[in-house]
Amino acid sequence: MSGSGAAKARWTRRVASALALLLVAGTGAAALPGPVGRMFGFAGVPLDAVSVVVQDVTKSRPLFAQHPGRPRNPASVMKLVTTFAALELLGPGYRWRTDAYLGGSLDDGVLHGDLILKGYGDPKITVEQWQAFMGTLRASGLSAVDGDLVLDRSHFASVAHDPAAFDGEPQKPYNVGPDALLVNLKTVKFLFAPSAAGDAVDLKVEPPLASIGVGAPPGIAAGDCGDWRATVGAVFVDRGVRAEATFAGRYPAACGEREWWVSLLDQPTYVHGMFDTYFRAAGGRFAGGWRNGAAPATARPFATLESPPLWDIVRDINKLSNNVMARQVFLTLATTNAPPPATTARAKEAVQQWLARRKLALPGLVLENGSGLSRRERISAGGLAQLLLAADASAVREEFASSLAVAAMDGTLKRRFQNGSVAGQALLKTGTLEGVRALAGYVIDAESRRFVVVAIVNHANADKVQAALEFLVQWVYRNGANWTPPR
Repeated sequence: MSGSGAAKARWTRRVASALALLLVAGTGAAALPGPVGRMFGFAGVPLDAVSVVVQDVTKSRPLFAQHPGRPRNPASVMKLVTTFAALELLGPGYRWRTDAYLGGSLDDGVLHGDLILKGYGDPKITVEQWQAFMGTLRASGLSAVDGDLVLDRSHFASVAHDPAAFDGEPQKPYNVGPDALLVNLKTVKFLFAPSAAGDAVDLKVEPPLASIGVGAPPGIAAGDCGDWRATVGAVFVDRGVRAEATFAGRYPAACGEREWWVSLLDQPTYVHGMFDTYFRAAGGRFAGGWRNGAAPATARPFATLESPPLWDIVRDINKLSNNVMARQVFLTLATTNAPPPATTARAKEAVQQWLARRKLALPGLVLENGSGLSRRERISAGGLAQLLLAADASAVREEFASSLAVAAMDGTLKRRFQNGSVAGQALLKTGTLEGVRALAGYVIDAESRRFVVVAIVNHANADKVQAALEFLVQWVYRNGANWTPPR
């Protein structure tokens, strides 16, 4: 580098440092405590790539902060915006419906016409709930359907979804797109286990859909479990209306019982398969196909499936970081200020209007799908801290806080903080993408003082900062109440 180039680089660094100091000074907060800052350095991540805010919920200013106003990609921590907005806009007790209508006459249990299903965006219809729904249809007097299955998915706007667009992994369950009539998250579970005799592999598939052909199970193998998914030789071929799964390899007996979840089939084919499988299992008769259509505008539903309450749904979203469920909830928010069909643009408007009414200014906020499974979404650590402070003072405080993973106990934190005193004392949402690591939530110290903690790292070495993030949380638990910033 030339002398003039080096001088320019030094000047640029000095200006950046000065701006950073001004930003921190604007919050009235000190910079990171030395031990915390050094942990990020040990991970090979410069502090310029780190945003942190720590604040006692009873105080008006942060205890310390690092780049609090810089918008960054938060990964799944963005789910905090979606779930808090949902709890306040929809209410903790909100439930989604899936309605069944008769498109013809019902004579002696036989429907001479089509059965119409209308979905309203239920984020989590499990196999068990679907079986119960089929049981309700039978108990209500429906024993056979002579026509087809008509799917009304119009509550959400029809938008083309490419499951490979995010990371080239179209069969990963997290890449399933939102749908007003989403059933079982459109996934299939392959369950492997050594047979009772130990000389073969038992393979079970749930749900057992006729549109998915499954080959013979893999052979049994000795040795360590290791990367068992690589050894079973799985090949999944998905043609939308038909899929095949084959396993030409071997499964190590040492693995015991293992599960592999895969997204297969297109949305309507999957729903049709679920109806065909479980209506028959409930004793019903059906041999029809499917088509998209509309439910009657004024008719009364023949049967209805209700979801669990929203407060239960947001626990799955935040504790388990479920992207598909988060996207379903995000789209549902669109219906709080505009009639369906729900669109992403209207969902963004609903969130922005809610933030404005809440007087929560989140400069730099960029929403794409509300789940954090995005390269575009952005939020600042300072904005997240303000959101968490507002949630802590909200009427939905308990429902929101209880949706967060508990350190060393459940969700995405079950295997973290195992050896730390903060176990059971931190309620956090984590975020992970390539080049992104984040966490945000609450730390409750030994004297029951509550701190908001937010940390976002955007850097090529972000995958190396877990120890630094956990050190930050432990440090706040042990030192937050008594720390005095150096002068």
